Amino acid sequence: MASLRRRTMAPKPRPVSSKSKREDSYTDTCCEECGSGECPSELLLCDKCDCGFHLFCLRPILASVPKGSWFCPSCSDHKKKPKSFPLVQTKIVDFFRIQRSSEPTQKISPGTGTGTGNFTVSLISLFYSRKRRKRTSILKVSKKRRKLLAFNPSEDPIRRLEQMASLATALTATGADFRNELTYVPGMAPRSANCAALEHGGMQVLPKEDMETLDLCKNMMERGEWPPLMVVFDPREGFTVEADRFIKDLTIITEYVGDVDYLENRENDDGDSMMTLISAADPSKCLVICPDKRSNIARFINGINNHTPDGKKKQNVKCVRFEVNGECRALLIASRDIRKGERLYYDYNGYEHEYPTEHFV
Repeated sequence: MASLRRRTMAPKPRPVSSKSKREDSYTDTCCEECGSGECPSELLLCDKCDCGFHLFCLRPILASVPKGSWFCPSCSDHKKKPKSFPLVQTKIVDFFRIQRSSEPTQKISPGTGTGTGNFTVSLISLFYSRKRRKRTSILKVSKKRRKLLAFNPSEDPIRRLEQMASLATALTATGADFRNELTYVPGMAPRSANCAALEHGGMQVLPKEDMETLDLCKNMMERGEWPPLMVVFDPREGFTVEADRFIKDLTIITEYVGDVDYLENRENDDGDSMMTLISAADPSKCLVICPDKRSNIARFINGINNHTPDGKKKQNVKCVRFEVNGECRALLIASRDIRKGERLYYDYNGYEHEYPTEHFV
């Protein structure tokens, strides 16, 4: 597999501003969480109460000083659990642009164990119609390249609706629209800029069989057959992703998507979710994926603290970039078997240590 890549170029240090360190009268400000006044450049002051907080002491951690006004946990309501997206099939279908079934609408009766009552689900028969691959009685063990696997959706269609609703909740709370592919917006990098041949040192080509597996995953999602993932809100980590059933090693979790832009346009961006798409020898041709406005579940998979052994042990997903039909695509792939209920984590840096993860939970 190709070497792992950093999630993004580390944000350049900003000039000390009124938010990180005010006039000399505030030089004795200490963090309300840890009680220390060290690292003043990373000490953020609330615009309402003037209390100080280290960026890395906040939960969720802030990667950089935010633009505009900032309010501490006591002066804001960011710790409140976000409003859940309605568990209504028609709303979920519209939100994710799922292909509608032409078959008659079916109803799910109460008592299914979900506590959601009656609501129409027109895709149930379609959910169950996917043919399962038959397993042969003899498995051949090969030392050749291991193939990528398609995700295995939850069998219960209502559970899949709950999984989709959890992602819709997170996207709505963060003000993002759902997209399951890279998007090219006027004023940013055009699609022609996404040329895998520009990658410094070259990029591995996604084999034909794995391309078919990736297409299968995309097609399943368009039909409403969802990856077995649940987005949950944690006061310490923010939105994060859990496996809702067993996920086998080398399973395609999702593709990292969002708006494609030139890195030079985003060097001072305070977003903490940018992903490197192309690392070219010519800095002006380097591309990043920006999921702040359009994204999928990849945005909510958290990073490990790759500065500690315990942090590295949490990693169960890896990000690998492939050349697909001449373009670069970033895939998140299970790096080992993942148990049901286990949270998903990957290394934002890979072999490069430019993203500040030393304070990650």
